[in-house]
Amino acid sequence: MPSLLITMLRNFFITLFTITLLSSYSYAKEANMTTLKPSQTPQTKTIVLGMGCFWGAEKRLSELNGVTNVESGYAGGDNPQASYQDVLDLEKHIRSGQSTERNHAEVIKVTYQPEIVSLEQVLIKFWENHNPTQGNRQGNDIGTNYRSAIYYQTVKEKEVAEQTKALYQTALTKAGYPEITTEIAPLKNYITAETYHQDYLKKNPNGYCGLGGTNVAYPNSNTLSLPVKQLDSKELNSKRQLIVFESKECAYCQKFKEEILNHWQSGVAITTTLNTNPPKGWALEKPLFATPTIVLFEQGKEVSRYTGYNGDKARFWKWLGQRLLTPEQRKIAFEEGTERPFTGSHLDETRPGYFVDPITGARLFRSDTKFKSGTGWPSFFNPVEGAITTHVDKTLGVERVEVRSASSGIHLGHVFNDGPAPTFKRYCINGNVLKFVADKEE
Repeated sequence: MPSLLITMLRNFFITLFTITLLSSYSYAKEANMTTLKPSQTPQTKTIVLGMGCFWGAEKRLSELNGVTNVESGYAGGDNPQASYQDVLDLEKHIRSGQSTERNHAEVIKVTYQPEIVSLEQVLIKFWENHNPTQGNRQGNDIGTNYRSAIYYQTVKEKEVAEQTKALYQTALTKAGYPEITTEIAPLKNYITAETYHQDYLKKNPNGYCGLGGTNVAYPNSNTLSLPVKQLDSKELNSKRQLIVFESKECAYCQKFKEEILNHWQSGVAITTTLNTNPPKGWALEKPLFATPTIVLFEQGKEVSRYTGYNGDKARFWKWLGQRLLTPEQRKIAFEEGTERPFTGSHLDETRPGYFVDPITGARLFRSDTKFKSGTGWPSFFNPVEGAITTHVDKTLGVERVEVRSASSGIHLGHVFNDGPAPTFKRYCINGNVLKFVADKEE
């Protein structure tokens, strides 16, 4: 009897276990219907790339469809725990000959979905968005920490890197560029950069975008247009010419166009280009490193440049004015100076025409609103609508109303309430900061 009871109990527990197991399987199968199957879960891979300063590199690669994350970091050096300051300090020692230690490169770790974007497409974006022929530098950033690099983790990644390098070299050679200097090596000592370096350009917009590279398209690539033709110096003003160096998908370049370029009236010739090289036969003082960069050339040589634009129009016009105006004009325009009475320009100018801003060329006063006030300064009873702004001035201990150009922000003079009809205003303006354009000259 006991053995029979034991047998019955054993069979009972076996049956119970089987029922429980089947129930669990059924529940698991039911549950799987509401979750992603393994094949539906996005698979990602990573590749570590050096393109000079990681701020611009991070921005460029994050624009690629299929890239899920871009992280700034350091890699390729000997120190497995280096910080940003460690990298900078070591570079100083390397350049002074005090160290032979291998420094890290500023890099980005690109996480991408192979089902959407291939490694080849990621590397095409890499090649086209920096200059891989400059050795230990990228634009104005000089040092081994700014070297171009591809750090691979598999043999397959190395093969793709070498293949894309060879193909891009053919395009660069055809365009007149030297050999590619990009380091292709196994990933070593990758370190995530400090938090403030992550998404830096998003958190710290400073009015410029990183350059787009050499403007040489990867063979059979649809990511960029055909190479941008270099400007022809024969079609430019050799005496004085402004060139705006732009890049595609640069919001600050568009902002400059909307706020400055689309309203250009200055007497200085200006043109734009997506090519990072100066016109043939002309010379830049140093390489470009960001866009927009506005360069002033005189006799084919760079004499001044303005890098970046974040909406500060007054700052831009002051930069240009520093080059265009005489010392006497600059003192009035930027230091609120005043010319001595009866010594300024245009005191006796009566021809039909407009008095304009000497930097922007914007109209300020029409000559038929000018009158003889006897004060020793050109005087007007009415400005062109929207041409000037007024501001309270207490510099002499008494309250006066200062007059500035609305287009450039430069100081022009003051306005008083002792003018003729119909406005009874006297806009007392320094003649030396006026430029006269006769009607027949327009």
